[in-house]
Amino acid sequence: MATSRKLRAFKNWMKSQHVECSDALDVVVTTNSSAVSVRALCDLNVGDLVATIPKESCLTVKTSGARQMIEESELEGILALAVVIMYERSLGPLSPWFGYLQLIPYSEPIPLLWSLSQIDSLLAGTELHKIVKDDKALIYEDWKECIEPLLTSVSLQLKAEHFGVKEYLAAKSLIASRSFEIDDYHGCGMVPLADLFNHKTGAEDVHFTSSYAELNNDADNENYGNDKTHSGGECLQRSDLESSHSELDDDAHSDKHGNDDNEPTKVNSRDESISGSYSEFSSASEDDLTVLEMIMVKKVEAGAEVFNTYGSLGNAALLHRYGFAEPDNQYDIVNLDLELVLQWSSSRFSHRYSRRRLSLWRKLDYSGCVSQNSEYFEISFDGEPQVELLILLYIILLPEEVFAELDLAVTITSGFENSEGFNLSKKDIVLFREGVESSNNMLLTDGVCVALSGLADIRESLYGSNHLEDDIKTLNYCCLVKEPKIYYSLVLRISERRILEKLRCYASAGAIMQTKGGKTRKRAKFE
Repeated sequence: MATSRKLRAFKNWMKSQHVECSDALDVVVTTNSSAVSVRALCDLNVGDLVATIPKESCLTVKTSGARQMIEESELEGILALAVVIMYERSLGPLSPWFGYLQLIPYSEPIPLLWSLSQIDSLLAGTELHKIVKDDKALIYEDWKECIEPLLTSVSLQLKAEHFGVKEYLAAKSLIASRSFEIDDYHGCGMVPLADLFNHKTGAEDVHFTSSYAELNNDADNENYGNDKTHSGGECLQRSDLESSHSELDDDAHSDKHGNDDNEPTKVNSRDESISGSYSEFSSASEDDLTVLEMIMVKKVEAGAEVFNTYGSLGNAALLHRYGFAEPDNQYDIVNLDLELVLQWSSSRFSHRYSRRRLSLWRKLDYSGCVSQNSEYFEISFDGEPQVELLILLYIILLPEEVFAELDLAVTITSGFENSEGFNLSKKDIVLFREGVESSNNMLLTDGVCVALSGLADIRESLYGSNHLEDDIKTLNYCCLVKEPKIYYSLVLRISERRILEKLRCYASAGAIMQTKGGKTRKRAKFE
C-alpha cells in the first residue's frame, strides 16, 4: 500500500474511532524515507487543544482481542503488550487497529534489532555495546520461556510466523520507542496519533493529558513538579521501559509477569531527568478518565513541526530506545566503570593495595552508581567527574602512613556515625562528616589530576585505534538517509569522546590550579 494511501486509511480509522485531530495540524509523510511528522497549518498558542484520543482507541491488553489469552497465561507488563501487538498484526485487516498498525513501521531501527556484527563494529567502546548484546540474549530467553509455550497450545492455534523471535523483537522495538503509560487500568499501551510526534531535546511543544476537571489541580501540580499540564489534566509522557530508576528499562530481562529481573542499565543517570520518566494516573475504575488530550504548551508558528519530548535523555538512551542520536546533546554522559578505576590503580600499585583503599572508601559510606550488578561513575557533558570518583582517587593516592591513620580513625569511630569529625594532625587532613560545603578543588591534587587523564585514556582505548578526528571526518561524509546506523552510532561515539576530551581539560585545569595555589591546600573533605 502506497504511503499516501496508508495515511488516508489512518485518518479514516481515526474518524471511526472518534480520535479528533485539529484542522490546525497536518500529519506529513516524507516521500524518501516514509518518516511521519506533524506540522502546524496555522499559528498554535499555549493552551490550544489540538487532539482528543479515547482510551478505548489505544492498543492495550485491556482493549485487545488477545486479552483473555494473555490473562490466562498470566503475562503482564511490557511482555504482555508485545503479545498484543503480535496478535493484532496476525489478524491483518480484521484487526480493529489495522488502520493504525499499517501506518507505523514494522519495527524501529533500535540497536536491539541490529546484527551482532553491526553491534560489535558500530557500538564498540560506547555505553551501549555490552548492554545491547546482553539485551538480545535476555530477550531471546523471554521469548523461549513465555512466548514459545503459547505456540504449542492446541487451543490457541497461533501461527508461528506471527509470534517468532523476529516478530517479538519488532514488537519490543515499537514498545520501546512509541508506547505511553496510560493509567493504572490500561497500563502501558500504544496511543495512535500521539506517537507520531517526533522528539527534540528541550523543544517540547505538546503535553498529552488525561482530562478530569473534577480533580484538584493543586494536588496534580504538587505531584508533577514543574510540569506545565493543561488545566484539569495530568501529564502523559512516553513510557520509560528501561527503568524504575532507564529505560532504559525497555529491553531488560523480564519474567512472565512483566517484572524486570535486572537493575536499570547504565545508560541511565542517577538523575531522573536522564533516565526518563512517565506519569501514571490514579484511576478509580476502568470508566474514569476515558479521553486523552493533546495540549499545546508552547507557541508554534504555521509551517513549523510540532515536537513532543521523550524526556531529558542523553544519546546513549536515545539510540537505545528510539534509534537516533542528537549532536551536541547537553544531557550526554560517559560512565567510567569502577573496575576500570581498579584496573588503573592495580597497574600502579598492587591489587591488595587497591582493594584496601576501596574498602576505606566504602567504610566512609561512598559508592558509585549501580546498575545491572555493575558499579560506575558518571562524567557530565561538561567533563566534570562524579565527586565520589574524586574521593576514591584521593584515597587511593594518600601516602601509606596517612592512609593507615585515617583507616584506623574510621574504624574506631565506626565511619564517623557518632562523630562530627576527626583530626589527623600529622598531615593536617581533616575529615568532616557534615557542616562544611563541598569543594572538588580540595580533592584535585596533582596525583588525582594525572589519574583522571589516565582514566580518560583507558576509557577511550575501548573505541579502538582510530581517533576522534577520524570519527568526525567519517561522520561528515556519512549519509543519514542511506546509512542511519553508521550515522547515529558515530554521533554517539563522537559525543562520548568529546566528553572524555573535556575530562582531560578538567584534569589539566585542576593541575594548573594546584600549581598556582602552591601548598596552601591543607584540608581535604569527605562528606
